[in-house]
Amino acid sequence: MTQAPTHQSGVSSRFTYIVLGVLIFGLVLTILNVYELRRLQSDHFTNDFIRAHEYDEPKLSIPPKNQPVFTIVAARPDSGYLDHVLNLFQRSGYIRGSLKTRWDVLWSHEYPFADGGDLEKRLRNLAVHQKVNHFPGTGYVTNKNSLAVTKIHGIPKAFRLPHQADDFKKYAAKFPKKMWVQKSNTHRGIKIKSMKELDFTAESTFIQEYIDRPFLVDGRKFDIGVYTVLTSINPLRVYTMDAEVLLRFCPKDYHPFDASDIDKYVVGDDYTPTWQIPSLKHYYADLNFTHRESLNTYIRKLGKNDTQVWLDIKDTIRNVYLEKEPYLISSAAKYKSSRNFFEMVRFDFVLDENLNVYLMEANMSPNLSSLHFKPNRLLYEQVLHNLFSLVGIVRPLQRDIFRSSPDEAEMQVSDKDIHVFSDICSSPDCSDNCNLEKCQVCNTCLTSEQRQTLKYAYLEHLTRRNMGRVFPPVMSTEWAAKWTPANDRFYRRLRNYNKLIYRWFVGKCKQAHHWC
Repeated sequence: MTQAPTHQSGVSSRFTYIVLGVLIFGLVLTILNVYELRRLQSDHFTNDFIRAHEYDEPKLSIPPKNQPVFTIVAARPDSGYLDHVLNLFQRSGYIRGSLKTRWDVLWSHEYPFADGGDLEKRLRNLAVHQKVNHFPGTGYVTNKNSLAVTKIHGIPKAFRLPHQADDFKKYAAKFPKKMWVQKSNTHRGIKIKSMKELDFTAESTFIQEYIDRPFLVDGRKFDIGVYTVLTSINPLRVYTMDAEVLLRFCPKDYHPFDASDIDKYVVGDDYTPTWQIPSLKHYYADLNFTHRESLNTYIRKLGKNDTQVWLDIKDTIRNVYLEKEPYLISSAAKYKSSRNFFEMVRFDFVLDENLNVYLMEANMSPNLSSLHFKPNRLLYEQVLHNLFSLVGIVRPLQRDIFRSSPDEAEMQVSDKDIHVFSDICSSPDCSDNCNLEKCQVCNTCLTSEQRQTLKYAYLEHLTRRNMGRVFPPVMSTEWAAKWTPANDRFYRRLRNYNKLIYRWFVGKCKQAHHWC
């Protein structure tokens, strides 16, 4: 009677050990599965848009130490629409890698800074030489709604819905003959509507004034796409591709006007290209003019001023960035440095019959594919080549300037190169006083951060090719010779961190005319 309980106890103990072993094995297996899942999640981005996107493995598992590497984040990157981007990188000596290896340039077709996403976290602490083709907060410029309600000259009057519906109704009552379009951030379904057709309750939409007397070429309405590059936000530096633009014409003649036929007044993907417009075809196709010069020639033949059009376009772009810059700076604050980022957008303008300029939208990641219109290949390749040169992607010896040896960096741009205002900086006023505004741009008063900023600006100027400076604005040598802060109203209204770079360019213009 004493042995039975002992036997049961042994069986029970063995059963307990077996159950415990199974549980431990299951726990270990669960931990391993969780670890593997975490690892996979770290390899695949959690951003919604990236889950559906492809990014390729590097062609070489370990890229050569001295060969630059680029990587692409985009949907179907090898389907053709990024061919010119891929070709330009490869022609510039880059090999294609992925985010899993080391990389020097990230080209993302989408906005890569979604909060909390794995990619966004990676971009917070980039190495000094790494570059990304977007700025944090760029939506303040490219978001259709945000841009439309920006109160600067050159943007048609707009009202957010549903919050400003009452304001719109009061304004529209004063101008009963004005026509309006209701738009969304997707910029789809644009159509002139009567007051009865407008939906004042629609979220994330806006109503914008329609420019109803457009400038026409051969009876067609068109827009002008201006490629614009932001290279710095604090201080601000902005450039536009001065040599060329994209012209897109509506598929149908504007007159007789019919609001129900959007092909008469909305430029879509299937637009009519420059070489199919009779009055421009001779200039563009036969005489080999650019899109821009073909339009300029046409305008001059009419006895009108083409120069003022481009001045007004630059003025509008400049004011957009000056208005949005504080938001960009705030968005970039959580990143190690804003110097890792650059951004190219395409601003689309229309002209009215008096050649007044109106900004319609700014496109993040503008189309750079010539699959639909083959002759645009040269345009897109030139835009990319000028962009790469400006931001240092193809700059000789420059890619790692601040990671390279001091001697090599100084060879390219030294403290002597950024010196300006010799008379002022050698005066007793600036010998031991950096508090005076006029002395703050002197070499002895610059902080290391300011010195580095001016060296970047110096290198951009040397490698800008056909990129023209928008901010700080260009100036004439005559104007620079007479310049003082007191006679420059524009300078006085700038934020302090932009005054120094502005004053520095004035000083360089005084030294040599090519800086003007």
